[in-house]
Amino acid sequence: MTSLVQALRQRRARLELPTPVLIALLAIYIIWGSTYFAIRIGLESFPPLLMGGIRFLAAGAVMLTALRLRGAPLPTWREWGWALVFGVLILAVGNGGLTLAEQTVSSGTSALIIATVPLWASIWVSLRGKRPTGREWFGVALGFFGILLLNLDGEFSANPLGFIYLLISAIGWSYGSVWKRDVRTAPGLMASGAEMLCAGMVLTLAGFVNGERITDAPSLESVLAVLHLLVFGALVGYSAYSYLLRTVSPALATSYAYVNPVIAVLIGVLLGGETLGRFGLLAMVFIVGGVVLILTGRK
Repeated sequence: MTSLVQALRQRRARLELPTPVLIALLAIYIIWGSTYFAIRIGLESFPPLLMGGIRFLAAGAVMLTALRLRGAPLPTWREWGWALVFGVLILAVGNGGLTLAEQTVSSGTSALIIATVPLWASIWVSLRGKRPTGREWFGVALGFFGILLLNLDGEFSANPLGFIYLLISAIGWSYGSVWKRDVRTAPGLMASGAEMLCAGMVLTLAGFVNGERITDAPSLESVLAVLHLLVFGALVGYSAYSYLLRTVSPALATSYAYVNPVIAVLIGVLLGGETLGRFGLLAMVFIVGGVVLILTGRK
């Protein structure tokens, strides 16, 4: 055991990653991998947009209150404006589209499509004047070929609207993440809290406009799933992701994309009885492989 600890310390020293970065990475690797199945359980009792709205409203309010009690200043009007922009793109569109999709698409398959976020991010980066390497373009091609393979299992042909929601979700999340690196938002966790609060208000309003209502008492399983999404997925996970976006390279910050799908598929199969056909398994290899090429294609 002692030798294992020493080996891990030596590995960390070679990577030159501070402890907070390692903790943040583990948080988004494991926690976000479990949120796909939690969304599926929450949808058994909650309508999709209101579930996301409740989750982010509560998480944003808790974080902002805690920060204010510690003496942190509220965002300026300009910072609130950016919080609305990125709250909508990354959370309302990114997470809202995922939640809508999981009404008809399995959690494991949804995770595979969301894993294409770095593929889209490479396209946005190239459009902003940073030319991707040949290795990155090859990774993009592999990833999109994996998406085509997913269609051969028939899940998306049976649920085309769910597929559209997932694509919109991945596009919104990726574009917001790329754009956010070039903008001066509120400092530290205040930006995360403001973005979650803005996303929660937008999703709640969209839910009411869409006619969503909570008429029956939700099941205990759904309540626990939403609490998991609120505390771990939103408060812990999104805060860790925002910290990584500010602190490390985009490649390292988005490296969760090739870990989450594997965890999500395993959880869906082991706990939810989901299945992934032979084309789905092959698609996972292509998508995850493409993402690895993209995230290791540029220093």
